[in-house]
Amino acid sequence: MTGRTDIDALLRIMPDDHGADERVDWAAAEAHLGTSLPSDYQAFMAVYGGGAVDNLVVLPPLPTGNGWSGSISEHTQQLRDLWDIDGGVPGVPSDADRVLPWGTGCNGNELGWLMTGPDPDRWPVVVWRRHESPRWALFECGMAEFIRRLMTADFEKCPLSDLSLWGRVSPFVHDQEQQRRFQAGLDPMTGETDPYADMFA
Repeated sequence: MTGRTDIDALLRIMPDDHGADERVDWAAAEAHLGTSLPSDYQAFMAVYGGGAVDNLVVLPPLPTGNGWSGSISEHTQQLRDLWDIDGGVPGVPSDADRVLPWGTGCNGNELGWLMTGPDPDRWPVVVWRRHESPRWALFECGMAEFIRRLMTADFEKCPLSDLSLWGRVSPFVHDQEQQRRFQAGLDPMTGETDPYADMFA
């Protein structure tokens, strides 16, 4: 599956109630990043936008100006530094400029694509896991399929070093909704009253 088909499969388990179309200028984003981006990622941005599934943050391509979670362009160097430091996926050529991030979080995991050729829809997902050895792992699927399979426990074992989303469907919450909740004294992910909100006022 690719593009819209993968998003439709994800929508069957993760509603877009708290999503928002990022209205990305894809020509500008791809010019800035120097590459095209996978169609499932573009569809994800149109349906859900940049935000989080529990502690897994899905990055928009460019900074949105809200200062909430970062972007692909802001996280690229960090992911490439980790690839350099840890030598990448065993058996895979180690050119750091061949990895591009799309997600972060879940207790020190970084997620991206391995740019294996000119067709972004064929790029597999790579994950850096803080608490695993080897640190890097490769998964032959796109980002939307990866998120769905993570939440439905459809890998041989959890692909992350954090089990919070393994076999558990969690709602997606857009960055703007997280900010609105935080400013209202609510937990950004659940929307429930945050007993610690006064500490940050």
